[in-house]
Amino acid sequence: MFGFGLPELVIILAIILVVFGAGKLPEIGGAFGKSIRNFKKASEGREDIDITPKS
Repeated sequence: MFGFGLPELVIILAIILVVFGAGKLPEIGGAFGKSIRNFKKASEGREDIDITPKS
């Protein structure tokens, strides 16, 4: 995964924990998951709203 090993991931997680604090991590994770889900949905080309003209 991008050449990151376990020690690098632990260091990155520790830095994120210090910067944002333990209380904000679930909110950040939820927002990150929603953004990835929306990106996947948009890249598939599916539209939630039908904009075809009615004859």
